[in-house]
Amino acid sequence: MDPTRPFLGAAAVRAGAVTPKQLRGPRFRPVVRGVFVAAHVADTFLLRCEAAAVAVGAIGVGSGRAALCGWAAAEMLGADCAPRGVPVEVVVALGHRRTRPGLVLRHRDIPAADVVTGVRIPVPGGRRRYVPGRTVVTTSPLRTAFDLACRVGRTDAVIALDALARVGGHAPADVLALTATRPVARGSRRLAGLVALADPLAESPMETRIRLALHDHGIRRPVLQHPVGPFRIDLAYPDLRFGIEYDGEHHLDRGRARADLRRQAFLTAQGWEILRPEARVVLAHPDLLAVDVRHRLASRDGHA
Repeated sequence: MDPTRPFLGAAAVRAGAVTPKQLRGPRFRPVVRGVFVAAHVADTFLLRCEAAAVAVGAIGVGSGRAALCGWAAAEMLGADCAPRGVPVEVVVALGHRRTRPGLVLRHRDIPAADVVTGVRIPVPGGRRRYVPGRTVVTTSPLRTAFDLACRVGRTDAVIALDALARVGGHAPADVLALTATRPVARGSRRLAGLVALADPLAESPMETRIRLALHDHGIRRPVLQHPVGPFRIDLAYPDLRFGIEYDGEHHLDRGRARADLRRQAFLTAQGWEILRPEARVVLAHPDLLAVDVRHRLASRDGHA
């Protein structure tokens, strides 16, 4: 038993690895009911997702009766797009009526085509780093995108469609085919409109938010991941040599900052103007961002 990974308390007691008293003591803490981890392990959404998988038997190849779904599936699949504070969701087969405090259980049939087994568990904050020796069962990228697009708000839905198409290798429009082969889902009527806004070339939720802000204010659609020499610009207007890039927290790293300076020098030498909006503007004032972009595009067009 590795106490740094979520484990079933009852199974650990039966195996003689711990005692009930130890589980109640300071060395361990519950993640969800019946599932424990060493007390020093940081609480993260991915850890809670892993604990949920342990709780319902969605580990490894699973039992065919449960899978992580919703934002939990999206994060395990590497989409890295879940909003803060969302609950861990699990889909369980009809007839499985046990409840789990701390989890959202969704009861429905689970077609084999909607499930992926052996999904590696990402390490929080790590790029292509995974927890060794354990995998989970999730809904497929396509089914996860369908479920989220039907249930969550417009912006989060497009973020999910973008991110899951990117990691799943499907086209956003592929979710529309599920409406013909799956039971009618509440919210499915709006899928076509959401799909029209999606683009799997978006590489982060903030890029999607920027694109939606431009769309909502009547600004023409930018080209995503436009190549300029050895670099790519997140959102670009190549005819005007104007681009928009969102620099996340990883750009604060000293080595990355030096690389960004070299990148900026190259793009400037090529005649490009790059706007780098702050997170608070993108999140709280997308209208101001759109006004700024419209002004800059008009200025570039006037000097073209």
